[in-house]
Amino acid sequence: MKSVHERNGMSPAMRMADLLDTDFSLLGVVSRMGLSLGFGEESVEQVCEKAGIDAETFLLICRVNSIEGYRPTREALQNANLHDILGYLRKSHSYYTQVMLPLVEDSLEKMVVPCEDKQKRVIRRFFLDYREELLAHFAYEEGTVFPYVEEMLSCRDNSQFTIGEYEQNHTNIEEKLTDLKNLVMMYLPPKSDPQAAQLALFYLYSLGEDLAKHTMIEDDILVPMVVRMEEVVAAARPEGEELSVREKEILVSVAKGKLNKEIADEYNISIYTVISHRKNITRKTGIKTVSGLTVYALLNNLIDLNTVE
Repeated sequence: MKSVHERNGMSPAMRMADLLDTDFSLLGVVSRMGLSLGFGEESVEQVCEKAGIDAETFLLICRVNSIEGYRPTREALQNANLHDILGYLRKSHSYYTQVMLPLVEDSLEKMVVPCEDKQKRVIRRFFLDYREELLAHFAYEEGTVFPYVEEMLSCRDNSQFTIGEYEQNHTNIEEKLTDLKNLVMMYLPPKSDPQAAQLALFYLYSLGEDLAKHTMIEDDILVPMVVRMEEVVAAARPEGEELSVREKEILVSVAKGKLNKEIADEYNISIYTVISHRKNITRKTGIKTVSGLTVYALLNNLIDLNTVE
């Protein structure tokens, strides 16, 4: 029987040059993982080992970027290296801010050179607003999320932050970019430079595709891996701890008869984050049934009797 790696056409034993031949867009992954060109006949595993990078993690990121609809298996997540994931995400931020955003801005500026001043200001302002939103998103990850993950990895988690809060604050950075693409493609002033406009569209589409893969790596790899770490840490804590604010919110929703999917939609978090919270609630309270949790919520004045279905 073929292994998972062989079935999806990527394995640590294959030549790195052959991997890039299958999808040249993986050159971006190679760069952000700190791998240098000049592979010769070396395998993926050999190249990664020289760079101090986990080959399985490298291939996991390659699959997300290259295979349409790919979702990591539990086994793949268990074998992945979070340090390497964080390194990749950070270098992606640098690529967006230092390479792609300046290219987009420069092409937009050249595009509107023949346009009226009012049209120039409108396009420029819209782009600057998008850039500000994107940079704020990156700053939140760099200043809050990534340090929290590093604390978890070094067993120094003293913060009240949880990865579920990241999901809740994981803003949608795609809508404004889509609007910018549509403005250039469909509503561009006739006087604009057509060649610069085509180049701007190329950069905008490239940035959009790359950001979509970036978000998938965060949502489908980073978040579930950290959720699992939180579960392990929570399980090691003594029972009888006070419920967190978010756990109390989840408990109230459970007591009101809401399903996991409804709770996830209510708080804009994933179902597996809801399940993680429910496990922590059960561990801390020692109560396993919905009816028991409802009574607990009533006794602790978390809900009113009239709100219970």
